[in-house]
Amino acid sequence: MTTPNRLPDPYGSQGGGANLADILERVLDKGVVIAGDIKINLLDIELLTIKLRLIVASVDKAKEMGIDWWEDDPSLSSGARRRELAEENERLQRRIADLEAAPARVERKDDEA
Repeated sequence: MTTPNRLPDPYGSQGGGANLADILERVLDKGVVIAGDIKINLLDIELLTIKLRLIVASVDKAKEMGIDWWEDDPSLSSGARRRELAEENERLQRRIADLEAAPARVERKDDEA
């Protein structure tokens, strides 16, 4: 003989409730912003301010909102890291070319004197 469970079902499997996957899908589809500030003052002198901002959204939703900072962050995007290395390579090549051209200019000045 089994005894019926008299505790309420926390996830509402009896109908009308949403499971965790449904809730997560809704949150990622719409996006959620959590913002807060923490200020520490001593005798009306502000010692520390911490601003916290958290956005929970899918990548597609974030891009719709104009948020795409991770695409240009070299630590998060291999494409950004490649661009950064290519730019650094170009700068170094220009610098080498300038250094190689500098002795030729000095030699010409010596010949003219």
